[in-house]
Amino acid sequence: MRVIVTGGTGLIGQALVHNLHHDGHEVIVLGRNPNKTSGLPRGVKITVWDGKTANGWGQLADGAGAIVNLAGASIAGEGFLPERWSSEKRAAIKDSRLNAGMAVNAAVAGAKTKPGVLIQSSAVGYYGVHGDENLTEASPAGDDFLAEVTKAWEDSTKGVEDHGVRRAIIRTGVVLSRDGGALPRMALPFKLFAGGYFGDGKQQMSWIHIDDEIGAIRFLIDHADARGPFNLTAPNPVTNKQLAKALGESMKRPMIAPVPGFAMKAAFGDVTTVVLDGQRVIPQRLLELGYQFKYTTIQQALTAIYGRTMVKQESHAAHH
Repeated sequence: MRVIVTGGTGLIGQALVHNLHHDGHEVIVLGRNPNKTSGLPRGVKITVWDGKTANGWGQLADGAGAIVNLAGASIAGEGFLPERWSSEKRAAIKDSRLNAGMAVNAAVAGAKTKPGVLIQSSAVGYYGVHGDENLTEASPAGDDFLAEVTKAWEDSTKGVEDHGVRRAIIRTGVVLSRDGGALPRMALPFKLFAGGYFGDGKQQMSWIHIDDEIGAIRFLIDHADARGPFNLTAPNPVTNKQLAKALGESMKRPMIAPVPGFAMKAAFGDVTTVVLDGQRVIPQRLLELGYQFKYTTIQQALTAIYGRTMVKQESHAAHH
């Protein structure tokens, strides 16, 4: 099957591309900067695009098995420390997503043989900031900046449905991986024996292990009945404090000092809503469709990521 991936150089994109390539699929990654594609496996085709039209790649959508649209400027920025949301940054976050959606619509409209399915990226930010109540795919959209962006992001590829293309929307939680995203940022203070939770620690964190993120995307590609929104989060959300505790335990590090929310806001501004505010999101439709999670608890997920390697490092050190 031919699969076109936009945003294939990001954390989720790279993992998905490796997974599809490993299973023998023809994978085409659309990249705006071909120099950023060093982590992709050999044999994956990289096509340069402008991020807003189907110029130069639209013909590849003809007869494709799937398009996975993950493209969008990073919400927290590319560096290790989060980037403030200036008005330019906010515009880039929104425009990059809407432009990619327009490009995908144009490619599908021009394809003689329509692609089998479009997987459209989104995020749990769709629901806005919430307390402890469970949120399912039926819960309404929020009204803050991230909710507005994700709603527009989801709507950006609605047009493909007019061409009879099945479309599944993935509302992804905090993806846990040692290769990038939020986790290495959270883990660094623990490595330095200064780890703790953020703010009051009561905010809900809807998380998913990278293996389940990829497993769920593959499941939705293959499942002919999968259309509409799906929450890509593990079935057991945790508070930020529970996450920090499990992270410390998996890394064999103590939980020392919480990081005050006001200090984070002063340093980084509104972007801190990503970790200081939360929502408790349940993957109801994914479970109903029969997806089986590999990691259902935060302890399992973090032990898989950090536990084994930490133990290996320590036993290795003990022999020297």
